[in-house]
Amino acid sequence: MKKVLVLNSSLNGEQGNSTKLSQLFVEQLSSKQQIAVTTRDLSNDAIAHLTQTEMAAWMTDANERSDEQKALAAISDELIAELTDNELIVIGMPMYNFGIPSTFKAWIDRIARAGITFKYTEQGAVGLLENKKVVVLAARGGIYQGTDMDTQTKYLKDVLGFVGISDINFIYAEGLAMPGAEQSLQAAEQQISSFTDNL
Repeated sequence: MKKVLVLNSSLNGEQGNSTKLSQLFVEQLSSKQQIAVTTRDLSNDAIAHLTQTEMAAWMTDANERSDEQKALAAISDELIAELTDNELIVIGMPMYNFGIPSTFKAWIDRIARAGITFKYTEQGAVGLLENKKVVVLAARGGIYQGTDMDTQTKYLKDVLGFVGISDINFIYAEGLAMPGAEQSLQAAEQQISSFTDNL
Protein backbone atom coordinates (compact mmCIF):
# COMPACT_ATOMS: atom_id res chain seq x y z
CA MET A 1 0.00 0.00 0.00
CA LYS A 2 1.35 3.40 -1.01
CA LYS A 3 1.57 5.95 1.81
CA VAL A 4 0.62 9.47 0.75
CA LEU A 5 1.10 12.78 2.54
CA VAL A 6 -1.11 15.63 1.31
CA LEU A 7 -0.07 19.19 2.14
CA ASN A 8 -2.54 22.01 1.48
CA SER A 9 -2.04 25.69 2.21
CA SER A 10 -4.83 27.58 0.45
CA LEU A 11 -6.38 30.41 2.44
CA ASN A 12 -9.70 29.31 0.95
CA GLY A 13 -9.54 25.85 2.49
CA GLU A 14 -11.49 23.20 0.59
CA GLN A 15 -12.78 25.85 -1.81
CA GLY A 16 -9.25 26.73 -2.94
CA ASN A 17 -8.33 25.59 -6.45
CA SER A 18 -5.07 24.03 -5.29
CA THR A 19 -6.90 22.09 -2.59
CA LYS A 20 -9.52 20.89 -5.06
CA LEU A 21 -6.74 19.68 -7.36
CA SER A 22 -4.96 17.81 -4.55
CA GLN A 23 -8.26 16.21 -3.53
CA LEU A 24 -8.91 15.17 -7.13
CA PHE A 25 -5.40 13.71 -7.35
CA VAL A 26 -6.01 11.57 -4.25
CA GLU A 27 -9.44 10.49 -5.52
CA GLN A 28 -7.99 9.47 -8.88
CA LEU A 29 -5.08 7.62 -7.29
CA SER A 30 -7.26 5.82 -4.75
CA SER A 31 -9.48 4.54 -7.57
CA LYS A 32 -6.45 2.89 -9.19
CA GLN A 33 -4.51 1.48 -6.23
CA GLN A 34 -4.62 1.10 -2.47
CA ILE A 35 -3.28 4.12 -0.62
CA ALA A 36 -3.08 5.33 2.96
CA VAL A 37 -3.50 9.11 3.13
CA THR A 38 -2.35 11.61 5.75
CA THR A 39 -3.60 15.16 5.15
CA ARG A 40 -2.21 18.31 6.71
CA ASP A 41 -3.88 21.68 6.11
CA LEU A 42 -1.15 24.21 6.78
CA SER A 43 -3.53 27.15 6.52
CA ASN A 44 -6.23 25.80 8.82
CA ASP A 45 -3.72 24.36 11.30
CA ALA A 46 -1.06 27.01 10.83
CA ILE A 47 2.45 26.62 12.21
CA ALA A 48 3.96 29.75 13.75
CA HIS A 49 6.96 31.42 12.18
CA LEU A 50 10.24 29.88 13.29
CA THR A 51 11.97 31.59 16.23
CA GLN A 52 15.48 31.46 17.65
CA THR A 53 14.05 29.87 20.80
CA GLU A 54 12.62 26.96 18.81
CA MET A 55 15.79 26.51 16.79
CA ALA A 56 17.82 26.49 20.00
CA ALA A 57 15.60 23.69 21.30
CA TRP A 58 16.65 21.52 18.34
CA MET A 59 20.29 22.14 19.15
CA THR A 60 19.90 21.19 22.81
CA ASP A 61 20.48 17.53 23.67
CA ALA A 62 17.11 15.80 24.07
CA ASN A 63 17.97 14.74 27.62
CA GLU A 64 18.76 18.31 28.61
CA ARG A 65 15.74 20.10 27.17
CA SER A 66 13.36 22.04 29.38
CA ASP A 67 9.65 21.33 29.13
CA GLU A 68 9.28 24.34 26.84
CA GLN A 69 12.11 23.12 24.62
CA LYS A 70 10.62 19.62 24.45
CA ALA A 71 7.31 21.07 23.27
CA LEU A 72 9.02 23.26 20.68
CA ALA A 73 11.24 20.46 19.34
CA ALA A 74 8.21 18.18 19.09
CA ILE A 75 6.70 20.42 16.36
CA SER A 76 9.58 19.81 13.96
CA ASP A 77 10.01 16.20 15.04
CA GLU A 78 6.36 15.42 14.23
CA LEU A 79 6.49 17.06 10.80
CA ILE A 80 9.74 15.32 9.87
CA ALA A 81 8.41 11.94 11.05
CA GLU A 82 5.29 12.51 8.96
CA LEU A 83 7.36 13.37 5.89
CA THR A 84 9.74 10.46 6.42
CA ASP A 85 6.88 7.98 6.84
CA ASN A 86 5.27 8.73 3.46
CA GLU A 87 6.65 7.89 0.03
CA LEU A 88 4.43 10.17 -2.08
CA ILE A 89 4.02 13.84 -1.16
CA VAL A 90 1.12 15.67 -2.83
CA ILE A 91 1.30 19.44 -2.47
CA GLY A 92 -1.62 21.73 -3.22
CA MET A 93 0.23 24.96 -3.99
CA PRO A 94 -1.50 28.31 -4.50
CA MET A 95 0.56 31.30 -5.62
CA TYR A 96 0.40 34.38 -3.41
CA ASN A 97 2.26 37.48 -4.58
CA PHE A 98 4.53 35.37 -6.81
CA GLY A 99 5.64 33.09 -3.99
CA ILE A 100 4.60 30.22 -1.77
CA PRO A 101 2.20 30.78 1.15
CA SER A 102 3.99 31.81 4.36
CA THR A 103 2.37 28.83 6.09
CA PHE A 104 4.15 26.47 3.69
CA LYS A 105 7.43 28.30 4.31
CA ALA A 106 6.91 27.69 8.04
CA TRP A 107 6.59 23.97 7.24
CA ILE A 108 9.81 24.06 5.19
CA ASP A 109 11.61 25.76 8.09
CA ARG A 110 10.65 22.82 10.35
CA ILE A 111 11.56 19.96 8.00
CA ALA A 112 14.92 21.33 6.83
CA ARG A 113 17.12 20.42 9.81
CA ALA A 114 20.86 19.90 9.77
CA GLY A 115 21.85 16.40 10.85
CA ILE A 116 18.34 15.05 10.33
CA THR A 117 17.12 15.81 6.80
CA PHE A 118 20.43 17.12 5.44
CA LYS A 119 24.07 17.28 6.51
CA TYR A 120 27.06 19.41 5.64
CA THR A 121 30.11 17.73 4.11
CA GLU A 122 33.37 18.96 2.63
CA GLN A 123 31.55 19.02 -0.72
CA GLY A 124 28.62 20.99 0.68
CA ALA A 125 25.15 20.06 1.84
CA VAL A 126 23.81 16.56 1.21
CA GLY A 127 20.11 15.69 1.52
CA LEU A 128 19.22 12.71 3.70
CA LEU A 129 15.63 11.99 2.61
CA GLU A 130 15.42 9.14 0.12
CA ASN A 131 12.82 7.34 -1.99
CA LYS A 132 10.33 10.21 -2.08
CA LYS A 133 8.23 11.42 -4.99
CA VAL A 134 6.58 14.84 -4.92
CA VAL A 135 3.67 16.05 -7.02
CA VAL A 136 2.91 19.78 -6.88
CA LEU A 137 -0.56 20.90 -7.96
CA ALA A 138 0.13 24.56 -8.71
CA ALA A 139 -2.90 26.86 -9.02
CA ARG A 140 -2.31 30.42 -10.19
CA GLY A 141 -4.53 33.36 -11.09
CA GLY A 142 -2.19 34.46 -13.87
CA ILE A 143 0.09 32.68 -16.33
CA TYR A 144 3.68 32.38 -15.12
CA GLN A 145 4.99 28.90 -15.97
CA GLY A 146 8.35 29.11 -17.70
CA THR A 147 8.81 32.82 -16.99
CA ASP A 148 11.07 34.67 -14.55
CA MET A 149 7.99 35.45 -12.46
CA ASP A 150 7.51 31.79 -11.62
CA THR A 151 9.65 31.79 -8.48
CA GLN A 152 7.70 28.88 -6.99
CA THR A 153 8.93 26.15 -9.30
CA LYS A 154 12.63 26.86 -8.84
CA TYR A 155 12.30 27.42 -5.10
CA LEU A 156 10.45 24.15 -4.52
CA LYS A 157 12.93 22.21 -6.64
CA ASP A 158 15.85 23.81 -4.79
CA VAL A 159 14.59 23.47 -1.23
CA LEU A 160 13.21 19.94 -1.61
CA GLY A 161 16.36 18.90 -3.44
CA PHE A 162 18.34 20.32 -0.54
CA VAL A 163 16.84 17.68 1.78
CA GLY A 164 17.32 14.92 -0.78
CA ILE A 165 14.07 14.91 -2.75
CA SER A 166 14.80 15.20 -6.47
CA ASP A 167 11.77 13.43 -8.00
CA ILE A 168 9.53 16.52 -8.16
CA ASN A 169 6.66 16.79 -10.63
CA PHE A 170 4.47 19.81 -11.39
CA ILE A 171 0.93 19.99 -12.72
CA TYR A 172 -0.10 23.60 -13.41
CA ALA A 173 -3.55 25.19 -13.52
CA GLU A 174 -2.88 28.78 -14.58
CA GLY A 175 -4.90 31.80 -15.61
CA LEU A 176 -7.62 30.92 -13.11
CA ALA A 177 -8.51 34.61 -12.64
CA MET A 178 -8.62 35.11 -16.41
CA PRO A 179 -11.00 34.14 -19.23
CA GLY A 180 -10.53 30.48 -20.10
CA ALA A 181 -10.04 29.34 -16.50
CA GLU A 182 -12.35 26.35 -16.97
CA GLN A 183 -10.25 25.02 -19.84
CA SER A 184 -7.10 25.38 -17.73
CA LEU A 185 -8.66 23.39 -14.89
CA GLN A 186 -9.83 20.71 -17.31
CA ALA A 187 -6.33 20.41 -18.75
CA ALA A 188 -4.89 20.03 -15.24
CA GLU A 189 -7.50 17.38 -14.44
CA GLN A 190 -6.50 15.43 -17.55
CA GLN A 191 -2.86 15.60 -16.52
CA ILE A 192 -3.78 14.31 -13.06
CA SER A 193 -5.62 11.37 -14.60
CA SER A 194 -2.65 10.50 -16.82
CA PHE A 195 -0.14 10.93 -14.02
CA THR A 196 -2.01 8.72 -11.57
CA ASP A 197 -2.31 6.03 -14.26
CA ASN A 198 1.46 5.67 -14.17
CA LEU A 199 2.12 5.76 -10.42
